[in-house]
Amino acid sequence: MAEAPPLLRAEALSVRFGGLVAVDAVSADFRAGELVGLIGPNGAGKTTFFNALSGVVVPSAGRLLVHGEDLTGRAPQHFAVRGIARTFQTPRVFAGMTVRDNVRFGMQFAGRRRGAAGPRWDEAAILDRLALAALADIAAGLVTPSQQRLLEIGMALGTRPDLLLLDEVAAGLTENEIEALARRIRALRDEAGLAIVWVEHSVKVLLRHVERVLVLHQGTTIADGPPHQVARDPRVVEAYLGDEMAGEAVLEASA
Repeated sequence: MAEAPPLLRAEALSVRFGGLVAVDAVSADFRAGELVGLIGPNGAGKTTFFNALSGVVVPSAGRLLVHGEDLTGRAPQHFAVRGIARTFQTPRVFAGMTVRDNVRFGMQFAGRRRGAAGPRWDEAAILDRLALAALADIAAGLVTPSQQRLLEIGMALGTRPDLLLLDEVAAGLTENEIEALARRIRALRDEAGLAIVWVEHSVKVLLRHVERVLVLHQGTTIADGPPHQVARDPRVVEAYLGDEMAGEAVLEASA
């Protein structure tokens, strides 16, 4: 029996802005249930690659396939309809709407077709899983930044995604908040069977919680594998981690 296609496949994906090559022929598969971290130094092409995966940026070359269907060049809503949901570095919530109604918006208006896969949670279940139930009737603009980040995840979950792209959801959070968030993300993956791709600057947190790490440098892939293996990769140490951070990263990946 032939193997099912990955949820999302990037084939030799390149993105150019004028004469600048931000992403250079990057290929990667993301399959059901995977928890993947995306890391790399500033200017590595992480954000551009991430934006291309969700249709926000149109590739200059290569292909993007969702469930085997070629969506290269299609608008973001086509990716959303086919099960690709994402968050942004700055939470995009509706400040004047309640927390509950923000999640309900994701459920009603994001465009997933009837009969789509993904978690079949109502807004109450989503809010409960994100520890936002007590804030359900409060305006989203009045909750804390960390709660807004959780709320944006809740809005994304409302679309019943197969794959969730998380864009620096730990930015600006305390160490304890980051750890709690990482545990919650793993729990969501485990319970819903989601694939999750998480780009983050907090390398040690990612290495401790993901099962696979994709490393970009100067727009190309320099490593793709288990955290303990990636943390020891000489190319990753030289380009990004450095010897001191690499030692800490190995310990985190082995924890």
